[in-house]
Amino acid sequence: MTGPVGVGVIGAGTISNQYLANLTRFPDVQVHVVADLFTDKAAEQAATYGVAESGPPEVALDHPDVEIIVNLTIPAAHAEVSMAALGAGKHVWTEKPFALDRETGRQLLEKADAAGLRIGGAPDTVLGAGLQTALRVIERGDIGTPLSGLTLFEVPGPQDDHRNLEVLLSRGAGPLWDMGPYYLTALSRTFGSFRSVIGNGRIARPSRTWLVGPRAGTEIVAKVPTQVSVLADFASGETSTTVLSWDSPHRRVGHVEIVGTEGTLAVPDPNNFDGDLRIRHRGDDDWTVVPAEGPVGGRGLGALDIARSVRAGVPHQVPGELAYHVLDTLSAVTESMEQRRFVQVESTAPRATSLPVGWDPYARTL
Repeated sequence: MTGPVGVGVIGAGTISNQYLANLTRFPDVQVHVVADLFTDKAAEQAATYGVAESGPPEVALDHPDVEIIVNLTIPAAHAEVSMAALGAGKHVWTEKPFALDRETGRQLLEKADAAGLRIGGAPDTVLGAGLQTALRVIERGDIGTPLSGLTLFEVPGPQDDHRNLEVLLSRGAGPLWDMGPYYLTALSRTFGSFRSVIGNGRIARPSRTWLVGPRAGTEIVAKVPTQVSVLADFASGETSTTVLSWDSPHRRVGHVEIVGTEGTLAVPDPNNFDGDLRIRHRGDDDWTVVPAEGPVGGRGLGALDIARSVRAGVPHQVPGELAYHVLDTLSAVTESMEQRRFVQVESTAPRATSLPVGWDPYARTL
């Protein structure tokens, strides 16, 4: 096939605004349909972004011009929708987490492989200028041999008037599963495969009272830790420390530092696509700013990369194997918190390579 690759978006919630704003501007893809169980919401989003069709998920799955399904459903539905999309012969880009357990994640990879289809999973922030520049800095040897990483995400947490409070405090969410993929993916792109992890977690506020909506006054019990610390080591010998908290009284997010034998690199927020880097070499009195180079884009770059890679017949940059490796690591951290021991990460991450600086999401290539 030639020309723009057809896309169907399933899930018309808040995150769909970012995806649709970008996907409808990338000339190499064309969004044909927005779908959701709440068809009125799907119709609203389709109208807002100039998409021709809307309806329930089946409309996207059965659409003859849709080649890629962008799965933006809630975490508990990710695997089911991705499996249905693969069964319909569509490539898949899914929001994180890839699945809620290893077995289901492996089934997704196996089904995609058997059908000759592509699957990839968020975050696609690793394709943005910030993290791509970081990879090039490290590849050049600017900080010497990488040794360790430090990542921090600390906020007061979702407030009791958050419309998705119950989802965020349920299995598949919490700061580990909701925000962890950004930080763990950045670490894996930098160091390669996680080898083992040990985690410690707690719940500071076991119950909360919903303040908004028809269920205002309802008590919500937190089912996942809201404060998580992780020590990890990697197959190539590096180590990392990660703190993910929804219990902090102050806000400190996007902190990623990579320490090497000759210097330290401060990487932009892995939840964003751009941002300057800072580097401090041995003997320096202060940091030096390193401007990010390359495309910024935004959410949807992963689906675009699949589209271009399918047409070119080359591997895509953020494959399902990477999303599965992060899922495997999240699962290992969860087991470690429950069992209070180191847990091995059995899967491996595909080797990371940086995109060319001139890779442009807004250029027509198909």
